[in-house]
Amino acid sequence: MKKKILTGLVMLASMMCSTSFAQDIYKTAANVPMVQLNNGILMPQFGLGTFLQPSDEVCEQSCLTALKAGYRHFDTAHAYNDEAGVGRAVKESGIPREEIWITSKLWPTEYGEGKTLKAIDEMLERMQLDYIDLLYVHQPVGDFVGAWRDMEKAVAMGKVRTLGISNFDASDEVFEKIMNESRVKPAVLQIECHPYAQRLAMREKVKPYGIHITCWFPLGGAMSNGALFKDPTIMKIAEAHGKTPAQVILRWHMQEGFSAIPGASNPDYIKENIEIFDFELTDEEMTRMRDLNKEQRFFNMSLEEKERAYLGKMQIPTNK
Repeated sequence: MKKKILTGLVMLASMMCSTSFAQDIYKTAANVPMVQLNNGILMPQFGLGTFLQPSDEVCEQSCLTALKAGYRHFDTAHAYNDEAGVGRAVKESGIPREEIWITSKLWPTEYGEGKTLKAIDEMLERMQLDYIDLLYVHQPVGDFVGAWRDMEKAVAMGKVRTLGISNFDASDEVFEKIMNESRVKPAVLQIECHPYAQRLAMREKVKPYGIHITCWFPLGGAMSNGALFKDPTIMKIAEAHGKTPAQVILRWHMQEGFSAIPGASNPDYIKENIEIFDFELTDEEMTRMRDLNKEQRFFNMSLEEKERAYLGKMQIPTNK
């Protein structure tokens, strides 16, 4: 009976075109809101990123810890070498597959019409899954148009539910190319985004397409050396709420309407990061957070440098 009620709620929310309605009508186990994508599908707004997990086995344990804490969204990639760990955790948890959102990404060496469908099948095999909820082209280099053609076929075949583009903020040219060449339009753009780099121009660029933004390095990433955690404004807001700077930053992401996928393998951090739905930042605090923007990215690599680095042998990238 409970399953029927849940299914009914999801179907009702899918019929609505308002993201705020979707957030109100359905939330996950840990009170995480859902965002409605431009294809009508609902996605948990908050999740665990698995970039730089120490090993596939550690990733499995991180995901199990996260699932117990209420996470229902996991972001992995072929290049991270931990997809299998994510898949094992999903099976071991006993939580119904349809309640868990799985995102993964194809590497440029897997791009190409005919080639990418095989790579998708291999991805499903690694994760022991029948379908992927969201599949990205990981980097905007190589034959990403050919890859997209096969990704569209995978959607039609029921192997993938939603398509997205990762790091397509690299240039206007690559963004326009994927938008012009695609029949199934991207539903999500994943980019570096945090209070020091709020990506205002990119947000305006995707708005006409209804593309949702998911943030990697939502807390600044290792390259920031904890700069955001030491920011006086963030520290003061955290103190006022009895929260950590990380929780304030992640709460800012939620109230800005982004999705965020902070990475962590430490069980304490995994639990801490999701404990952000029991408080809200005031309008004045949101203004102060927005005033921190200086479009300062912590990862800076040109498109040309990416082409040289990412079109060779499979390797874990230095960014997400």
